[in-house]
Amino acid sequence: MKLMIASDLHGSAYYCDLMLKIFHEEKADRLLLLGDILYHGPRNDLPVDYQPKKVIEQLREVSEKIFCVRGNCDAEIDLTVLPFPVTADFAVIPIGSKLVYATHGHIHNPDNMPQLPEGDILLFGHTHQPLLRDVNGCMCINPGSVSLPKGGSKHSCILLKDGIFGWKDIETGNYYRHYDSLSDSKPM
Repeated sequence: MKLMIASDLHGSAYYCDLMLKIFHEEKADRLLLLGDILYHGPRNDLPVDYQPKKVIEQLREVSEKIFCVRGNCDAEIDLTVLPFPVTADFAVIPIGSKLVYATHGHIHNPDNMPQLPEGDILLFGHTHQPLLRDVNGCMCINPGSVSLPKGGSKHSCILLKDGIFGWKDIETGNYYRHYDSLSDSKPM
């Protein structure tokens, strides 16, 4: 199974469209959204082509393939208009013998880790910056932001297949980083 992982769309129809083009080009089986789907948030500028209602319609075309965790900018009303369930504050996904704890990142993150056994993975968004970092034997992975990247990072998402996480620039379509989660080696 190929899984696309994206976070922090913040209502940008332009970047949602680019993300969905990659989803189709990559022939991903499922789309995991790590929250902050429609609202831009009070600390962010408006993203390019801010049209939350259009984003709802764009995501409707693949709604049966989406699962989503709730972000800090996802309000109760957002959950009623999105054409897919926003399941909870986190999801747990098996990858080989490891578990991935997927969350938005405003509660659990590398500075406030959930209780995970060594070797498991914390997958989160919220910071709008891609990350791959070992914290106490657990890998912390962030795909960055689809629409509002920070710190000079790219508009990005992750594709996950056979335990390999690949960060992809959604503007160019190029991969720029990989991590093999099933390997015993740690990334540099």
